[in-house]
Amino acid sequence: MSEHDKQRFEKMLAFHSAPTLLRVKCANLFAVDQNDFRLRELENLFKSKIEFSGLKIRFLCKCKSRVLAYVYCEELLKIVLKDTQTSAFLEDCGYNKDMSVDEMLTVLESRITCGSFPHEIGVFLGYPIEDVLGFIKNNGENFLFCGFWKVYSDPDGARMKFDKYVYCRNFLCNKISQGHDIYQALKAYKEDL
Repeated sequence: MSEHDKQRFEKMLAFHSAPTLLRVKCANLFAVDQNDFRLRELENLFKSKIEFSGLKIRFLCKCKSRVLAYVYCEELLKIVLKDTQTSAFLEDCGYNKDMSVDEMLTVLESRITCGSFPHEIGVFLGYPIEDVLGFIKNNGENFLFCGFWKVYSDPDGARMKFDKYVYCRNFLCNKISQGHDIYQALKAYKEDL
């Protein structure tokens, strides 16, 4: 992989997954053009730079030209998935509470088709269960406001989260634009805390 491609992928990671990379959110999902990158090389680059910190990447729904990159912090995702209300919702969707995170992601992956997502995707992205259920009940309408997701409950809490996500994105993107690689940018964030 060329240095230019590495930098482009790291910029994509910073822009689309900053809250997860900085452990503020359990997961992010974004599309990658398969014609622009070799997926195996991207996965290896991610593992060599970031996976040591408990972050993982998984490629879901490989369509003709795009693939969905799911970046997640397994530790944070486990906490989300073990929530009582979330766990009951996932059981209603056909997930078994005794499944590992990897097994659950395999089921999720099997339910994603190009352009179509199962409702439980919101849970796997760390959206509040009340908002996931509100989205289902209202068919995506009647939301209080829309930011990183459609909000049906606790608008003040959602706004605070959205502000954190924007801060994370700005921090990482600024570090990358200053010439840092993704590892250096993540290290700089830890040092700033």
